[in-house]
Amino acid sequence: MTTTKAKNVRETALELLITIEKNQSYSNLLLNHAIKKNEIPQKDVGLLTELIYGTLQRRKALDFYLKPFLKNSKKIEKWVLYLLRLTLYQMVYLDKIPDRAAIHEAVEIAKKRGHKGIAGLVNGVLRNLQRNGLPSLEQVRDPIEKLAIETSHPEWLVKRWVEQFGFEKTKAMCEVNLTAPLQTARVNLTKISRDECVTLLEKEGFQIEKSPVIPEAIKVLKGNLAFSKAFKEGLLTIQDESSMLVAHALGIEQNELILDACAAPGGKTTHIAEILNDTGEVISLDLHEHKVKLINENASRLGLSNVKPMVMDSRQAVCHFKKESFDKVLLDAPCSGLGVMRRKPDMKYTKKEQDVYQLSQIQQDLLSAVAPLVKKGGTLVYSTCTVDKEENEQNVRRFLQDHPEFEGYYSFIKRMPEAVQPLINGFDLQIFPQDFGSDGFYIAVLKRKV
Repeated sequence: MTTTKAKNVRETALELLITIEKNQSYSNLLLNHAIKKNEIPQKDVGLLTELIYGTLQRRKALDFYLKPFLKNSKKIEKWVLYLLRLTLYQMVYLDKIPDRAAIHEAVEIAKKRGHKGIAGLVNGVLRNLQRNGLPSLEQVRDPIEKLAIETSHPEWLVKRWVEQFGFEKTKAMCEVNLTAPLQTARVNLTKISRDECVTLLEKEGFQIEKSPVIPEAIKVLKGNLAFSKAFKEGLLTIQDESSMLVAHALGIEQNELILDACAAPGGKTTHIAEILNDTGEVISLDLHEHKVKLINENASRLGLSNVKPMVMDSRQAVCHFKKESFDKVLLDAPCSGLGVMRRKPDMKYTKKEQDVYQLSQIQQDLLSAVAPLVKKGGTLVYSTCTVDKEENEQNVRRFLQDHPEFEGYYSFIKRMPEAVQPLINGFDLQIFPQDFGSDGFYIAVLKRKV
């Protein structure tokens, strides 16, 4: 028999899955809130996380397996469908939970939330699946449809990626998107060296590995750095390795005035400020007051005095700052986020193809709006956490056509960590999740002609 606590974990997981879909909330934010609110014991946090992320990650495959055993899935209440997905996920993908225990829990939850009839339906579907085995994917003839089901990605997206990157690269990306990312962090070198920080964290009980890609980065093999003493004392920032490459691409020098045009929550801003090493200034803009507050909090925690956050739509920045007044401008543009699916698996089911085109237009507008602020001979870096060519290469090429005063800066390769250099193509860099296990990310480095 499973314990009452384990049962509570499954009920919590079910409630969260329903809330995520109903409110289109991000799973990572809701999960953290639920752990605190329900006082989930530390030993059960791993299981709860696995159940939420796993069921979301594999939803399309789970529905494919369930379909032959459900007479009319449209008539089934949403929570029942989620209970079936949640239980089937345990049966197919988790070795430590016996099928009978998973089914028993599901039936108990169905009785509690519904009635005898629903409990009977849940029991019948799951027992049938257990007896007959999973339907074979070999019956799906179309390779794109098959890959979409197998890796639980929307078919439009798989088709789009295959057209842009070829089948093999798409398959590798879809497969890695099903794996859990490691937490990574950037050591605040203004306060401590990477080696000293690793030693401190190991004394706190964390398992740490130095990043082979970024010289100031660490990877966490065990533990959550958000709860570390080192984090509270401003010795590190939780940030993905791909995102850390942006500050390297800028080629920052002491005493420069730098604009971070879409800055919240401040990961790149604070990285820039750390490299400036208490010289110069980073002006960080964001549309929303509560997000600017986050930038302030991060800068304050890290002990950085050269960050100036402001509430502003960066499309209006040219009205507030003198033209050609910044040495460097970073536009980390709002994007489809298709490179961070491992962290936000629910986005696979909410994004639509038209979103990419709408965002592409916003990105163009933002690029054109901040471009006049770059000094002659200064640098403009454009970055996104997506892998789509429409939002990335094509956007930058369009911008260069419309703004002949800018050109691609090919020499930026010399600034970048050695491990990344083979992936640089001219003046831009596309990182796929399978390259280093980091987020999918794009960086283009442009220079204003003198």
